[in-house]
Amino acid sequence: MDDTDRRLISMLRHDARASLSDLAIGLGVSRTTVRARIERLRQSGEIVGFTVVLRGDTARDPVRGLMMLGIEGRGTERVIRQLNGLSAVRATHTTNGRWDVIVEIGTETLEELDRVLAQIRRFDGIASSETSLLLNTWKSGG
Repeated sequence: MDDTDRRLISMLRHDARASLSDLAIGLGVSRTTVRARIERLRQSGEIVGFTVVLRGDTARDPVRGLMMLGIEGRGTERVIRQLNGLSAVRATHTTNGRWDVIVEIGTETLEELDRVLAQIRRFDGIASSETSLLLNTWKSGG
């Protein structure tokens, strides 16, 4: 799996119904290339299926947190691609101020959250981080 495959998977995670044309434009490749890569990833078992996410599914994570990241150099786009490839990452946001990126993370257990945080901290380019657990949600978009 190369960087283009990882970017394609990230785009499909964001919107599995995206058209081949939109995916091709986002990746800077042809529609034929996108179709061939998706088929190859399906045949290799890397992609095992596509699914629908319901509003209730997004509230399923018993442990949720926000991880603020400081990124050194010009690695922000690369780090975001890596983050979006993690199954526990629900959203990534670029921001201004002290932190470069804010990551929404959802897991089943605190131990799993700890493993995800440790994995992210090992990404090349992460200079600093701070994490806050989300205790209660009073209002959510949608």
